Amino acid sequence: MSYLLTDAKIGRVNLSTKKITIEDINMDLVKKWLGGRGYGSKVLYDEIDPKIDPLSKENKIIFADGLLSGSFAPTGGRYMVITKGVLTGTIASSNSGGYFGAELRKCGFFMIIIEDKSESPVYLEITNDNIEIKDASDLWGLNTSQTTDLLKEKIGIKTAKVSCIGPAGENLVKVAAIINEKARAAGRTGVGAIMGSKNLKALVAAGNKKIDIENIEKFREVVKDKLGKIKTNPVTSEGLPNYGTKVLDNIINSSGMYPTNNFQYSMFKGIDEITGEALVAKKYFVKNTACFACPIGCGRKVVLPDGHEGEGPEYESAWAFGADCGVNDLIAITKANFLCNELGLDTISAGTTIAAAMELFEKGYIKKEDFGDAVEPKFGSSEAIVYYTKAMAYREGLGDKMAEGSYRMAEMFGHPELSMTVKKQEIPAYDPRGVQGQALEFATSNRGACHVRGYLISPEILGLPEKLETQTTDGKAMWVKIFQDLSATIDASGMCLFTSFALGAQDYADLLSAALSMDITADDVMKIGERIWNLERKFNYEAGIMPEEDTLPERFLKEGLSEGVQKGAVVKLDITLPDYYKLRGWNPDGTIPDSKLKELGI
Repeated sequence: MSYLLTDAKIGRVNLSTKKITIEDINMDLVKKWLGGRGYGSKVLYDEIDPKIDPLSKENKIIFADGLLSGSFAPTGGRYMVITKGVLTGTIASSNSGGYFGAELRKCGFFMIIIEDKSESPVYLEITNDNIEIKDASDLWGLNTSQTTDLLKEKIGIKTAKVSCIGPAGENLVKVAAIINEKARAAGRTGVGAIMGSKNLKALVAAGNKKIDIENIEKFREVVKDKLGKIKTNPVTSEGLPNYGTKVLDNIINSSGMYPTNNFQYSMFKGIDEITGEALVAKKYFVKNTACFACPIGCGRKVVLPDGHEGEGPEYESAWAFGADCGVNDLIAITKANFLCNELGLDTISAGTTIAAAMELFEKGYIKKEDFGDAVEPKFGSSEAIVYYTKAMAYREGLGDKMAEGSYRMAEMFGHPELSMTVKKQEIPAYDPRGVQGQALEFATSNRGACHVRGYLISPEILGLPEKLETQTTDGKAMWVKIFQDLSATIDASGMCLFTSFALGAQDYADLLSAALSMDITADDVMKIGERIWNLERKFNYEAGIMPEEDTLPERFLKEGLSEGVQKGAVVKLDITLPDYYKLRGWNPDGTIPDSKLKELGI
């Protein structure tokens, strides 16, 4: 069985009425929004009121493949989970790799729109052109590995792929993730809690349909060309395959912007113990792993001395539980990472929320009576990062406050300024004072602080596609806009952001043109991304997220970097933000004029 790329269906599931309908793709929307983050965000915006409570039954959650997901485009297996996020109140679109997105396409589906709420735990069984709602009472309470194994056994197909929540999502933890294949995560903005609020434990997909491309020979020719670029680029052919994302540890630390002890310091003395090189040297690393159709293979299968095995930790995860918590114990960091995968937590937000608690404790705002006989949340404690990861997922003791994310937790203790967040989402592993472009991107990101909405580390630190001086503000607004728009289109295409180390807008235009037998230009690629970005911004504004939230914690604006080659640097948003608004074609106050919305067809 086979079907053309654009002939996949949209499944709509109402968990309350149990009604399931199958719809055709709207090709007019495909031309404007592609798939994934584009088409899915358009559907969410059209179908819900942005003002709703994210945990209410009125919210919807959409599993959306990118346009090229399931094809043999390089890394063409990504999918997005799109909803209104519970951590931030913004539009949430979390990206995951692995094989689930491709398996959804093998079932004949492009998107699953999930509505309302089930009275009892359920899961969705997705097979060729078919969706069924099934009882998940026996799955509730299980971790993601147990859930995955049991669902594969139930469906009786070894190649089945599972996307599910763990106890964190069930307990409505605001930093809960959705996990597929036991280790790949749609991680940020608390999407796992939205599934939990709907009593939806999992989606299991198993299909055998083949995707056809109308001009298959042309597509093969283009794919071969892009694979050649990926396989000769130093980052995608050497750095990521050899050490995974943790190739960055020494690079960022030596740049004096490796956040330590909840961003109080910018270099970590224990760095040598937790790098990607250390993971290999200590012989915990076993082999590379790769997602569907991926020529890079940045995943890392790891086995600890006690026999516990899993994937990771990635750069962000190891930093969050490592330097940001003052911990240089690679075994404890890896155990905390494994727990996040099993319990269904976003590693960045989980680790940095623990780090914020550690600073609150260090400064005397969290007191002994707040955690009783439990482990002290102190910097440098290997025991604390493992203990509180679990406590967060199960909302036990101090972990119940941590489950709300670092901003709400710090607010409970009277010091929200100690939460290193933007729009209530935790900032990733780059001190913004060391990179003026990335700082602007963090401040303006549509889903709260996020490095994968515009990875300015690439030009500012790695020198790709060209080297930018880290502390200059000249031209940074332009670079941020370019990276944000291009990243949005990559997410909508179903390809991995890591391909952008080697590919540019014209390369993605070539792939999309060949796949769709249409003439898509590099300008079209950038315009689609700009359209997606502005729609997300419009959703957020209507949800009550004001332009005043395009900022960073005061620490970054007033306190200089503590050490390193960029000592004393602060973020210069007062210069870059007005430039950014002007380049976006927005009003000086950060609102979008009607003329811009009309220009983009929104």
